[in-house]
Amino acid sequence: MSADGNKKQFWKRNTAKVPGNIQHVYGAQHPPFDPLLHANLIKAGNKPPSSTTPGKPKKATTFQEFESITSDAWDVGDDDDELLAMAAQNLNIEVVMETANKVIENHSKLQERRQQQMDSMTEPDGKDGEEAHEEEEEEEEEREEGVETTTDLSFGSEALPLSDNRLVKSHSEAPVGSPKEVGVEQAALHRQQSLPHRPTIPLVARMADQNTSGTPVMTEREASRLDKFRQVLAGPNTDLDELRKLSWSGIPRQVRPITWKLLSGYLPANAERRESTLQRKRQEYFGFIEQYYDSRNDEHHQDTYRQIHIDIPRMSPESLVLQPKVTEIFERILFIWAIRHPASGYVQGINDLVTPFFVVYVFEYIEEEVENFNVSSLQEEVLRNIEADSFWCMSKLLDGIQDNYTFAQPGIQRKVKALEELVSRIDEMVHRHMQQYEVEYLQFAFRWMNNLLMRELPLRCTIRLWDTYQAEPEGFSHFHLYVCAAFLVRWRKEILEERDFQGLMILLQNLPTMHWGNEEVSVLLAEAYRLKFAFADAPNHYKR
Repeated sequence: MSADGNKKQFWKRNTAKVPGNIQHVYGAQHPPFDPLLHANLIKAGNKPPSSTTPGKPKKATTFQEFESITSDAWDVGDDDDELLAMAAQNLNIEVVMETANKVIENHSKLQERRQQQMDSMTEPDGKDGEEAHEEEEEEEEEREEGVETTTDLSFGSEALPLSDNRLVKSHSEAPVGSPKEVGVEQAALHRQQSLPHRPTIPLVARMADQNTSGTPVMTEREASRLDKFRQVLAGPNTDLDELRKLSWSGIPRQVRPITWKLLSGYLPANAERRESTLQRKRQEYFGFIEQYYDSRNDEHHQDTYRQIHIDIPRMSPESLVLQPKVTEIFERILFIWAIRHPASGYVQGINDLVTPFFVVYVFEYIEEEVENFNVSSLQEEVLRNIEADSFWCMSKLLDGIQDNYTFAQPGIQRKVKALEELVSRIDEMVHRHMQQYEVEYLQFAFRWMNNLLMRELPLRCTIRLWDTYQAEPEGFSHFHLYVCAAFLVRWRKEILEERDFQGLMILLQNLPTMHWGNEEVSVLLAEAYRLKFAFADAPNHYKR
């Protein structure tokens, strides 16, 4: 069969068919691709490429210049993305580019050290008992000197010194048994799976990210950071600019619900008005329920309601969304939004955008991991509050990107075209490779724009990503383009290894991000930030 014939057959098989005028999502699949479960779709031994280092860093005077124009003091031990967030407050392009490049360079070096550590773990039999004993004694001496280490099962194993000499463990990161036992188990898993960067992580542990569920033991820096948020939020009038600056590099779980409500524009900055605003908006939402929800069975609305009912179980791999109570809540939210926005109505993809808000607002009332939590155990009044808050915040988000969902979805068409032009400038080899095998950007990037990468990333990564989107000006409508470009180029090695249309489409629709966490998202955001400042105010850079 010809290449065109193979392409048409593949495209027909991977295009969702939906009734009526409901828009489909190309190649929709969820959860994100897990290489441990789909080993036959990737080549054994592939390693994720480390981020490239765009150029040599400038001399130290650049840092001194940037430090002198920064309003806040620099905290010892701040994360790279926190430095990036501070750089966002100053529009000195050279300084911004330098800061973003340093973030990417630091993470690249970290990845190399981790790979060396993993390689050494795969050869434990090469050392006799005496050498192993000497290593244990050296580790003990380091601990006595006050240098502690952390083993992060989400990103492979590595010994990292902590500046505040405290052990950092989230519920998902605490290993069972001694560090040596954990290392041996991980080495065995590495040999079995031939995937050195992909240790098996239970779904519960994957959900228990330190910023999205559970109550981790915080370092002094993390506690200080949380205190900064609380100070900003405690004032009679919240400084939203300061709150955005803090939120760019991630929001602590404890204050994420109130921060999202403020940054989305749902709550006013004035603290005295918040309670009355919440009461009024919640009553207004349930007024819509009383007025419109019974019409879901009317002839002109039943197709919309039926499609919502079908789509909800497809939304997320977590059992939370499959609970009957949650399904009812999501159906009401989506149906009321569709009724109140007839210009677009319900479009597949909108259903995914409820989940992050709902999960974050559930965390406001519970301490457990959300996946294992029975939502029906919450009081009815609490559930009503979560439902109304999720509806209004989702509506605020969609107000900024509604042209993504109107007839013919022109917003997505424009963004996909802009993505193609941007990638052709930042990585011509990847662009030409996809052209060579006749892969259209619309065939994979439509979903990236339609679902805001929610089908490509685990939920914990989406929540972390949305922290930055809430903090960025036009984060969902504008900054998302640069995140998608950085996301595509992140997989350049895997893309260039594929030599046919079908292989490329399988890869691009099933990218191996199941084990991603905050670090990978931080690198992605750093690269997107660099691209934004290189291209956002220079549209002619798109052109040749």
